Amino acid sequence: MSELIELEHPAQRVAVLTLNDPERCNRISWAAVDRLAERLAEVRDGGARVCVLASAVAGHWFEHACLRDLRGMVTGDAMSGSGVGWFLAQQELTSPQMISIAAISGDCSGGGAELGWACDLRVAEEAVRFSQPEILMDLSTGIGGTARLSHLIGRTATAEMVLDGAQVSAQRMFELGGVNRVVSAGQARAVAIAWAQRLATRSPIAVAALKQVLAAAETLPLDRALEREQELFQQVVRSPRGIAGIERVDARLEAGESMRDVFRDLAEPEVAE
Repeated sequence: MSELIELEHPAQRVAVLTLNDPERCNRISWAAVDRLAERLAEVRDGGARVCVLASAVAGHWFEHACLRDLRGMVTGDAMSGSGVGWFLAQQELTSPQMISIAAISGDCSGGGAELGWACDLRVAEEAVRFSQPEILMDLSTGIGGTARLSHLIGRTATAEMVLDGAQVSAQRMFELGGVNRVVSAGQARAVAIAWAQRLATRSPIAVAALKQVLAAAETLPLDRALEREQELFQQVVRSPRGIAGIERVDARLEAGESMRDVFRDLAEPEVAE
């Protein structure tokens, strides 16, 4: 069998993991999700700071879990893999050590959508449709299709998606706050990689702190989340890179550059090919 999860390094500290299962139209088998989890751990351990999830199958990004494997899980029949990758992959996608971007070039449903919700950022092509169709199979969501999605787009919109099971357009998902950018056909991968190259230049200690604060904001009361934010800030601001960053920006401002120009330049740095 050809590699289900293809790995590329299009730029320094950037990894792209591409699901390529045309036989199943990218319905995610247990073998595929186990391999995805392995690959995510591999690129994180290898020093990638940003990982992009992409698809090689036209019209499909990461789709619903393979139903044969899902049935085997509860009946004891043969499965293509262990399925533990569903949980391990989400742990990797939310890890403080690496930023994750979903480059959504085709329809995104069920368990595949749940992997997308676990990513930090999402770029979707305008023709994409999102769905949590579990209710249409008399099932409920299991790995974030309700809990995590409700943090992204709110209870009301999530309730409609999971209780009705109908598809939602990329533009509507953008309006709800579930997608960061909507792009034209064929552009999700390129836009995500360009974004990844820029994000890979960000301070690893600051990125790790910010991802932890984002997680705390979802799970802790506001007062506790604010305490955690200040605690992590104190660690970052006292780090060598934090101190150097302050000095670098202060020198430019003291030399007469405008704050707008300085931060614009720093937000869009030159990146190595």
